[in-house]
Amino acid sequence: MFASARPTAISMSTRRTAGKLSRSIQLALDGSTAPLIKPCATHFLQQHPAFAGRRQFSSTPRTLLKEVFPPPANAPNIKLTGPAWHHPVYTEEQMNAIVVAHRETKNWADRVALAMVKLLRFVVDTATGYSHAKEAAKRAVDPTSSASWFAMTERKWLVRFLFLESVAGVPGMVGASVRHLHSLRRLKRDNGWIETLLEEAYNERMHLLTFMKMAEPGRFMKFMILGAQGVFYNGMFLSYLVSPRICHRFVGHLEEEAVLTYTRAIADIDAGKLPKWNKLEAPEIAIRYWNMPEGHRTMRDLLLYIRADEAKHREVNHTLGNLEQKEDPNPFVSEYHDPSKPHPGKGIENIRTTGWERKEVI
Repeated sequence: MFASARPTAISMSTRRTAGKLSRSIQLALDGSTAPLIKPCATHFLQQHPAFAGRRQFSSTPRTLLKEVFPPPANAPNIKLTGPAWHHPVYTEEQMNAIVVAHRETKNWADRVALAMVKLLRFVVDTATGYSHAKEAAKRAVDPTSSASWFAMTERKWLVRFLFLESVAGVPGMVGASVRHLHSLRRLKRDNGWIETLLEEAYNERMHLLTFMKMAEPGRFMKFMILGAQGVFYNGMFLSYLVSPRICHRFVGHLEEEAVLTYTRAIADIDAGKLPKWNKLEAPEIAIRYWNMPEGHRTMRDLLLYIRADEAKHREVNHTLGNLEQKEDPNPFVSEYHDPSKPHPGKGIENIRTTGWERKEVI
């Protein structure tokens, strides 16, 4: 998995060891026989026939490329299976107004949630070879260092997106399933939380499916995803049983990091650091899901839509973390006595970067 090296044990006890692990993983990116990702045959190569003789994502032979989501083999009467949840319409003005934000900690529960996010961020950064701040600092000192280890390329961004989105769909599903069972046990309504959490998990999975149309994970990345999902799902499940409020605050801070990640990727495109994405069109699955209009279907437009989704999840989870977990209704699907007054909703027209306080909505 790590090129020609096969360590029997890896210690994460020091930053030096973590750095060695990160570099070993990067070897897989740059030409090992088990690449982290390989191009999707039906999207990238169709848009870039000039790359027919070159492989910028992987050294996997072209004969091994396959359709990531082939149509059902035995369903002649089915033309198309659309999304179960239709995505709200975002305007360009609304998406450009999304900003990086951070909710300050107010109590011990908030501090626990933030500490767990920082730990997870360190693990994911190490696994995906990401260190945007260090790369920017190096360029400030030496502009010729753009090819350094810390430079983010199209391939490294895709590796990060694929890994993050494979994990990001877990919390919503865990929260929805726990609350569903809780509602059955108590023989009481859930007041609308389950639907919103399921929709969040579905939305994150659509992000993953979109990126998989651009680059299919290799065996090593699939192994990483399998391990991360096993640990993260069970950890979230146990944590949600103990304190749903901390879990929602954790996800809110996690989405803050997601907004930051996509903002930096968009900035890299604008700065000309990702030339392969300048004219790359979004996959058809993304165009249909987000109803992307003609003339606004580039890779940059796609990242704007996804960043807006992450900002919405940031708002939702910070708001849910402010509520009474067992009794309060979900303010994002509720009707209000005064609809003219700004209130939470499914769209981003009234989005609050750090969530709504309970007294504002309940």
